[in-house]
Amino acid sequence: MKPLGRKQRMKNETWLAAVTGIEEARSRSEVELITEETIQDIRVKAAGKASAYAWSGGKDSIVLGHLCERAGITDSMIAVCNLEYPAFMDWITENKPSGCTVINTGQNLDWLAKRPDWIFPQNSATAGPWFKIVQHNAQASYFKARKLDMLFLGRRRADGNFVGRGSNIYTNGNGVTRCSPLSEWKHEHILAYIHYHRLPLPPIYGSLSSTCGFGKPA
Repeated sequence: MKPLGRKQRMKNETWLAAVTGIEEARSRSEVELITEETIQDIRVKAAGKASAYAWSGGKDSIVLGHLCERAGITDSMIAVCNLEYPAFMDWITENKPSGCTVINTGQNLDWLAKRPDWIFPQNSATAGPWFKIVQHNAQASYFKARKLDMLFLGRRRADGNFVGRGSNIYTNGNGVTRCSPLSEWKHEHILAYIHYHRLPLPPIYGSLSSTCGFGKPA
């Protein structure tokens, strides 16, 4: 199977094909190896530090949360606003980690009506500021309110995300230290981990879930 590229450049059919053949692409033993390495990395980075993880209900954060919990980190947060799909929020309420704090940054339809170019952003120029005012601001407020030393994220280089220079950890100008233990995971690793551990996915992943049986009990 040809390795998956940037998600922004792939069609849904490519994802479906990858999910269907995920056991051929990544064996359980291979996934368990990178899993143990990642859990150890989390434990080392979190040692002696007040730590939590950012959870979004997306596939990467679902894997991140599962690994962090296995590593002993049980506090987490999710950033939402008043523009979320009701079905997604119902799923979040039902499936969020027990130690997850919901932070609502307040954007609503009145706010969006004044910014029509923000509806379904098609490029990083629009998506970047959106992540900043919702996810990044919520993460920063949670980090400071909880007096954290480390916040773990599900960012990966395969998605083109910044994870740090020369490592998977960095501190921004506001003093928020973020670590991305999944930084070297490929798309196939994420899909395989979800498959082998039968982790539930939100409704937006419906076609993937039905194809590979995600969400069934372990």
